[in-house]
Amino acid sequence: MRVLLLGADGFIGRRVADRLLTEPDLQVTVLGRRDSADIRFDLTAGSPGALSRFLDAVAPQVVINCAGATYGSSRTLIRSNTLAVATVCEAIRRSREPARLVHIGSAAEYGPMQPGAPIGEGTEPRPVGPYGVSKLAGTELVLASGLDAAVLRVFDVVGPGAPPASLFGRLADGLRRALVHDELQVRMPDLSGYRDFVDVRDVARAVQAAAVSAATGVINIGSGHAVRARDAAHLLVRASGFEGIVAEDGRPALVPSQGGEHHRVGEPRPLPEPVPWRQADVRTARDRLGWRTQVPLEESLGDVWLETACRV
Repeated sequence: MRVLLLGADGFIGRRVADRLLTEPDLQVTVLGRRDSADIRFDLTAGSPGALSRFLDAVAPQVVINCAGATYGSSRTLIRSNTLAVATVCEAIRRSREPARLVHIGSAAEYGPMQPGAPIGEGTEPRPVGPYGVSKLAGTELVLASGLDAAVLRVFDVVGPGAPPASLFGRLADGLRRALVHDELQVRMPDLSGYRDFVDVRDVARAVQAAAVSAATGVINIGSGHAVRARDAAHLLVRASGFEGIVAEDGRPALVPSQGGEHHRVGEPRPLPEPVPWRQADVRTARDRLGWRTQVPLEESLGDVWLETACRV
């Protein structure tokens, strides 16, 4: 099967590329802005007509879109997560043999939800902030395109290669610096929210499953479990061997006790969070893709630390 992969240089895209390139039955062509791509093309600046000509040359049966931006100005997010998606959809429609499209969405499209309940694909999205809005707009473009398309609405991705600006990328870098410089404190934002963490390698497996399936529409990709971010952070701290304090912005510090657990100093001061709860209902992924997570959170965060610790 011929596959055109967009966004192979990103956190998810790199793992998708690694997985697809090991499959002998797949012919993978990478399109992107960097010299390492098989086809140089900027989705935020190129026209649908130009992209459709590349599609006709490659004749992919599946286009996998992992391209996009997680951080940046509102303008950057809209160009990368909305306008670029419009270009992809229009180019596929114009091509001689329109390919199936597998697009990476985000749980940020849902916005705040009722704590304690899993989020199903039929839930009305109410994103907060430019990132969630731009991703939802991209999803809506895919769903309205008339293409054979699936949107994988991915929840909170962790694992090796986590960007430095991400929650656990930031924590791992902070722990590494603290250990190198004998510092006793690492500062983090508030970690009281609950998140559905899914390893990036499991996400890559879901993308591959979606590429060869007939499933269409939105499909949640997550672990199906909500974990307090603070508890997940403790797993990473434990993997690092750091014995100092993790101080959350606006909250008392967490101090390790002799038993390796943590306790609070003083009374907690609750901070408002726009999205305090996130948990995926993953029955659609299980039933339509035959997909389940395989990498436990502790292993995933341990691998984040191993990669960070080895970084020169």
